[in-house]
Amino acid sequence: MTAASEPFDFSLRDRLLRDPENAAAYLAECLEDGDMELFQEALRNVAKAQEGGVRAVAEHADLNRENLYRALSKNGKPQLETVAKMLAALGLRFTITPVHS
Repeated sequence: MTAASEPFDFSLRDRLLRDPENAAAYLAECLEDGDMELFQEALRNVAKAQEGGVRAVAEHADLNRENLYRALSKNGKPQLETVAKMLAALGLRFTITPVHS
């Protein structure tokens, strides 16, 4: 007989993603293979996990809240400047590294 599964505790995920070190590792891992949809979903998860959610991130990044929601939606196409401002509001930044074969 299989034991009943327990529902996933999203509050634990959110607590982890509020930490810039954890958020950076999560975002970097999601970006690793170049899947931009996965990276966009990860950005959305990190923003939602913050105190005040996407609204607070938009305010801190000096971005329009509706535009940020739209950019992070499944059909959104966030501009690099938007992502950079969002990352800065989260205490993160882009880095570029060489690909090692």
